Amino acid sequence: MRDETAEKPAPLRSGYTTGSCATATSLAAARLLLAGAAMDAVEICLPKGQQVLMRLEFCRLSEDGAEAGTLKDAGDDPDVTHGALIYSQVRLVAKPGVHFRAGPGVGTVTKPGLVLAVGEPAINPVPRQMMTAHLTRLAAEQGYVGGFEVTVCVQGGEALALKTMNPRLGILGGISILGTTGIVRPFSCSAYIASIHQGIDVARANGFTHLAACTGNASEDAMRQRYHMDDTALIEMGDFVGAVLKHLRKAPVDKLSLCGGFGKISKLAAGHLDLHSRSSSIDLSQLAAWAGELGASAELQRSMREANTSQQAQALASKAGIRLGDAVCAHALAFARSIVPVQVALEVFAIDRQGNIVGEAVETR
Repeated sequence: MRDETAEKPAPLRSGYTTGSCATATSLAAARLLLAGAAMDAVEICLPKGQQVLMRLEFCRLSEDGAEAGTLKDAGDDPDVTHGALIYSQVRLVAKPGVHFRAGPGVGTVTKPGLVLAVGEPAINPVPRQMMTAHLTRLAAEQGYVGGFEVTVCVQGGEALALKTMNPRLGILGGISILGTTGIVRPFSCSAYIASIHQGIDVARANGFTHLAACTGNASEDAMRQRYHMDDTALIEMGDFVGAVLKHLRKAPVDKLSLCGGFGKISKLAAGHLDLHSRSSSIDLSQLAAWAGELGASAELQRSMREANTSQQAQALASKAGIRLGDAVCAHALAFARSIVPVQVALEVFAIDRQGNIVGEAVETR
């Protein structure tokens, strides 16, 4: 379990990607094979030139090669792989170059649409480049002309992957080895946004032309019930609706359904693309004003402005026969339409805490 956040504000600590971990461990194992040096820490160069020293849990000879491991340190980022043991097994082979394998806990690509081909280990391009560069440099230093077989493993990775979008993306058997800079920026959410983009790309590559982007499990269930959609067509966007809408400019589909809790959709209706509470707030006064446009009395509007939550405000409006949910969805659709290309048909749904649809707006074409 991660430590609780300190009561006093402090600078957030960066960490290292799984790609950096794989680079450090594969380099240490290869150096043990070629130079006979077992290390307890290894220095690597990140893609932007920073030199970092990474601690090793072990570095030892194995039955047909060598292996080294390190504990993933994600800093203050809420990463499911924080604290996981990531290790690489390295064998010397005659064929020049670096040849990658997925070991226990690392996934394999099974669906088209990702940057990696079907059948490839889920080790992304930048981590592959990092490992290749370090092992090639080591080989030159040691006068070695053969190649390396690198098997990357993650202890417990298959269970960790169930907490990610990998199964839905068709990456089976474990997590992905990721990273573009080698550093995890706390709460940057870049990995989540990348997964959203991958989800859209995989769905398109597998022939799905109607996607549903949902904020959570309840909204996904609502879309499954309405459309009987395949999981591949369900995009788990969380709070990052902007990541979905903007990506459709480059990767359009025929139809997009947006579905989320009433409060989240009210934020989209107010023009927010990040629906997290740290980035946007629910505007009860705006909800009351929209209700007023639908005939809500001054007293009802006052009660809505004084409500504790958006759900309470919606319930007050609903009790008075005011279809606030539909109005909020209509405003959300209009804002989304300003971003999404015209060829993509749009619709928006809002649900209550029980998962019931309390508002919808559907374009007529």
